[in-house]
Amino acid sequence: MAEKKLVESITSMDVDFAQWYTDVVKKAELTDYTSVKGCMVIKPAGYAIWENIQKNLDAMFKETGVQNVYLPMFIPESLLQKEKDHVEGFAPEVAWVTHGGLNPLQERLCVRPTSETLFCDFYKNDIQSYRDLPKVYNQWCSVVRWEKETRPFLRSREFLWQEGHTAHATMEEAEERTLQMLNVYARFCEEVLAIPVIKGRKTDKEKFAGAEATYTIEALMHDGKALQSGTSHNFGDGFAKAFGIQFADKDNKLKYVYQTSWGMTTRMIGAIIMVHGDDSGLVLPPKIAPTQVMVIPIQQKKEGVLDKAYAIADTLKSNFRVKVDDSDKSPGWKFSEQEMRGIPVRIEIGPKDIEAGKCIICRRDTREKIEVALDALEEKLSEVLAKMQSDMLERARAHRDAHTYTAATMEEFEKIFTEKAGFVKAMWCGDQACEDVIKEKLSVTSRCMPFEQEHIADTCVCCGKPAKKMVYWGRAY
Repeated sequence: MAEKKLVESITSMDVDFAQWYTDVVKKAELTDYTSVKGCMVIKPAGYAIWENIQKNLDAMFKETGVQNVYLPMFIPESLLQKEKDHVEGFAPEVAWVTHGGLNPLQERLCVRPTSETLFCDFYKNDIQSYRDLPKVYNQWCSVVRWEKETRPFLRSREFLWQEGHTAHATMEEAEERTLQMLNVYARFCEEVLAIPVIKGRKTDKEKFAGAEATYTIEALMHDGKALQSGTSHNFGDGFAKAFGIQFADKDNKLKYVYQTSWGMTTRMIGAIIMVHGDDSGLVLPPKIAPTQVMVIPIQQKKEGVLDKAYAIADTLKSNFRVKVDDSDKSPGWKFSEQEMRGIPVRIEIGPKDIEAGKCIICRRDTREKIEVALDALEEKLSEVLAKMQSDMLERARAHRDAHTYTAATMEEFEKIFTEKAGFVKAMWCGDQACEDVIKEKLSVTSRCMPFEQEHIADTCVCCGKPAKKMVYWGRAY
């Protein structure tokens, strides 16, 4: 009975998806609750995933010329007030520091919800001439937003992220960088996290406060809800004008810079869980998994078994992230635990296997068992992990496509959202009033106007006026 209990304690995702998610996060020991409501402890298993996200993304950023910096976490109130739209957008979520030790501060300090205003304050002194441009900076840090409803990884009051902030001489360069970073995010999600995404532009209602244009990648979770997975914003020269960021151009004329910002957060760990997980727990894509291979000795008390398990791990560790489960639990328990933690493959090795010079590889995603000769193990493992990585992406893409619908009329639109869950592609007139009606009526928001436009109908799904754009709509986290 004890062996079954580990997985029984996970609610089935079809019974209660929200509870399943919480169970997986807890059982796989990714996070823990704290005495501060809405803030989480990211435990070693969760933080190791974040470290791999950071490592991969950081390398991709640096390939495009990004440099890392670090700015303070406190923003003076007067600085935040300088960009009106921006401060209005963040006002409900800002946490304030009012005292330094026992003394009231002369000016309140906001704990950064995002760092545009700080970067602007820094850039206005750091940029003097066209020779100082472009500035392509990024920082890895935490931010605080006082969310009302919180869930581990998806929405917490403090979360980890990276925020890129760049400054350019021309609008064209800023737009190019904005799209370049969106493409980096899309490539990262698909190639590393095995999560397919839709690339597009946010409507004015959904764009970032203070931005000219916000571009987004949208992913579909297993329960049919959307998750905004990374955003890239073109600020034009709005922030530069508010903060006085000017440079002398080649013709010696003073000009305002054009800026961008872009970010991705720890909510991507939530995305990995909800796109790939199953009723046994996590399923981690091999490229992001902190441990890719778990060697599980069978009948480990028999002479030579544990030694062989260690020897296998030693052979593999130069090319794979590998561990041996040498705990005194039963093999069945170890299998359940390896599956719960989402480790991509396990190697089973027992006395008979050693005698025959072979072992068993078991894939976490399909549970397929493959017998392989020990001297061919390394090559076979590479092949199995690569196949698992690409299969997971294709499976997620097939799931998304099967849950993407089209609606030409409001009647169809309502029917789909009443009966099903997923993305709905439908035409829109460009008027925010229609977005408001749809949100009010169905709790559905525009996710993006995809770069790959399709023509579904001539008229807006909501009001019947001539349509301007095809939009992906959905319920979102």
